Amino acid sequence: MSDTSDPNAPSSTSKSALSVAGTVAILGRPNVGKSTLLNRIVGEKLAIVTPKPQTTRTRIVGVWNGQAELPATDARAGQGPVNGQIVFVDTPGVHEAHSELNRFMVREAMATIDQVDAALLVVEAQALASSLSPAALALPEGERRILERLAENKRPTVLALNKVDKVKDKTQLLPMLDWWTKAYAFPAVVPTCATRGKGVEGLVRELLGLLPEGPPLYGPDVLTDRTERFLAGELIREQLFLRLRQELPYATAVLVETWNDRPSGDTVIEASIVVERESQKGIVVGKHGSMIRDVGTAGRQEIAKFLGRPVHLRLNVRVEEDWTNSRSEIARMGYQDGTS
Repeated sequence: MSDTSDPNAPSSTSKSALSVAGTVAILGRPNVGKSTLLNRIVGEKLAIVTPKPQTTRTRIVGVWNGQAELPATDARAGQGPVNGQIVFVDTPGVHEAHSELNRFMVREAMATIDQVDAALLVVEAQALASSLSPAALALPEGERRILERLAENKRPTVLALNKVDKVKDKTQLLPMLDWWTKAYAFPAVVPTCATRGKGVEGLVRELLGLLPEGPPLYGPDVLTDRTERFLAGELIREQLFLRLRQELPYATAVLVETWNDRPSGDTVIEASIVVERESQKGIVVGKHGSMIRDVGTAGRQEIAKFLGRPVHLRLNVRVEEDWTNSRSEIARMGYQDGTS
């Protein structure tokens, strides 16, 4: 798909003595702001975002192009701005997995480490303010598991201490930064607020410093390797996560069945919402069809905004018994190892 980010942003085609490019995995536990950070950096909503953990189920690629100064610690610094391309790979949160779907999500995140040049580990400052002791350098389980794999693969990693806006006592930030600096050999630790864009420019500079010299991996107009069809399905699933309660959102999947770009300039999409039990189907449909109607209306609006053209969306609900615990079924829903 084409890049629709800020037209005033520096162009990656500007002449410069140096060009750097590479891939960066965005890693962390669920709900720390990984997808929000990706969307903020690339300037487009590629990954869906909800208040619920484990919203992201598979890898999402987002491409940043621009110019920036390399960090002063980089031996290549001092030559002026470099042309850079960072291919970000957003990943599901690493968590304790119980279902086959959850195990797939964790495998998806951890396998990404083997395939990138560098990594961005995102942790939540709000949680750390109350849970980390400055004297104890025992890493939380999720971060420990990720960092061990990164160390095994010798992947340089920048830490984003995210959601700093939620830390009311700002005097806590310096001890937290110091704690992480001592806990692991990060080239840089950057405080960020993904929702407001705080720290993002500095984060990009630090990541560019981890990447090799070379030409862009993608053309200047490429924003993601995901299809419009995939992203439309994600936008529908986002509305389910926003509206359904308790465990039901985690039992749903969305399959885009048909896609028709009509000569009149609009698009007709038919999609199925998959649930695990008949009782769940009734909840998704809602009383007199109210829930599926609301999901359809909001989903259609989001897809139309994303595509930039009118959209007609038809939704139906079907039951696939216990699909989240069947490897063949989750593959049929699009969650298949090595294909995303």
